[in-house]
Amino acid sequence: MSMSPRKIGFALLVVAATLGVIILGSSHPAAAQTASPSEARAIAKEAYIYAFPMVEGYKTLYAQAVDKGGPNYKAPFNSIGNTAQAFTPKDTAIVTPNSDTPYSFVWMDLRAEPIVLTLPEIDSKRFYHVQLIDLYTHNFAYLGKRTTGSKGGSFLIAGPSWKGEKPAGIDQVVRSETEIAYAIYRTQLFGPDDIANVKAIQAGYKVQPLSAFEGRTAPPPASAVDWPVPDLKTMTTTPEIFRYLNFLLTFAPTHPSETDLMARFARIGLGAGKPFDVSALSPEMRKALEDGIADGVAEFAAFKRDEVDTRKVSTADMFGTREHLKNNYLYRYAAAKLGIYGNSGEEAIYHGYFVDSRGAPLNAAQKRYVLKFEKDKLPPAEAFWSMTMYDGKTQLLVDNPLNRYLINSPMLPQLKTDADGGLTLYIQHDKPAAAEESNWLPAPAGPFFLVLRLYQPKPEGISGAWHVPPLNPIQ
Repeated sequence: MSMSPRKIGFALLVVAATLGVIILGSSHPAAAQTASPSEARAIAKEAYIYAFPMVEGYKTLYAQAVDKGGPNYKAPFNSIGNTAQAFTPKDTAIVTPNSDTPYSFVWMDLRAEPIVLTLPEIDSKRFYHVQLIDLYTHNFAYLGKRTTGSKGGSFLIAGPSWKGEKPAGIDQVVRSETEIAYAIYRTQLFGPDDIANVKAIQAGYKVQPLSAFEGRTAPPPASAVDWPVPDLKTMTTTPEIFRYLNFLLTFAPTHPSETDLMARFARIGLGAGKPFDVSALSPEMRKALEDGIADGVAEFAAFKRDEVDTRKVSTADMFGTREHLKNNYLYRYAAAKLGIYGNSGEEAIYHGYFVDSRGAPLNAAQKRYVLKFEKDKLPPAEAFWSMTMYDGKTQLLVDNPLNRYLINSPMLPQLKTDADGGLTLYIQHDKPAAAEESNWLPAPAGPFFLVLRLYQPKPEGISGAWHVPPLNPIQ
């Protein structure tokens, strides 16, 4: 595939069939809009909530697979990029990353032919998986310990246009709704002295086009793509989001359940291959779209306050397949906003701490906190659990003198238990007393939040029978 990213001011989507290139151009008129301003506002709210996860995900796609000179570039399409260390504050392509499992990444272009992912045999004591995600941010399948076992195998990932049968040597065919898909590999790191073992496992992860796997001539390549350069200031907060949506929809055939939805979106100029020129909008229409986006932001804020912060809705509800989400676009939006590319509940449960036990926002410049797991009530996980600290402003890991970004179950031998057999974690910015330092999770001097992850949660972890302990302020 030939990829030639170039700077754009404003851009409109066209398919240049004569050139065999998919581009965003700036010389084509805006698509027809038939909605009145009041109708457009309502449609824009719906479209913004729908579009946000896709466009937010595009930031990662561009950073990891297109922007070769960028700090977060991993590998070209259909090749694997291994991160042979756990995430640190220097990694900024994905918000709320974990630092328990070194990552490997594959952005797959499935237009010309399927891609085969081959996994080596891995010790069954080690957690690992491959999370498969489409452009909608649905987790459409998993490979790995829970689903396909630790023996390894070869798995064919096919796009929506592939019509073949399962080839010889392939253990399973997995289909993606979209022509571009993402594979995130997580390989458990038991501790700093285990990194060489993780590197050896990562070296065994193999990615091949189907033709290479079968040893035959490759089919003609798909059309080259001129990937639009992300404008990080406007692309998810203004009507510019709809330009990127129209571009991404060219890789995402309309699902039957969304035919009516796409017809509504078309009334404000949205749809695969349609140009969308924000500068050509009338003042009334532009304000309608901006107001619709603001309505969507407000709906999420209320949802987070009333449903997420109160734990009425969990990450197990918000991440998963299309069938699991049942086209609940607010859930999908919230998942992307709070931590894009999170796992489905069977693989991992996430519990966020955004407020303390009194309902106040977390701020380590003002308070210190403690979190206590009572005796025999540690997080119920078959694989492992971890508590990770994030900066409240950037949603990234927090730099600190210990280079400690989390406390997890593999660290239990190094942690001090309480006299009653429980385990208390100290969450604060300043260094605690010497007796508490082993259990200290450093916080920034300002807003922060925590994420408790349970990998392969036990039934009580999924059902809610295990109660998440509160975070109590002590100052």
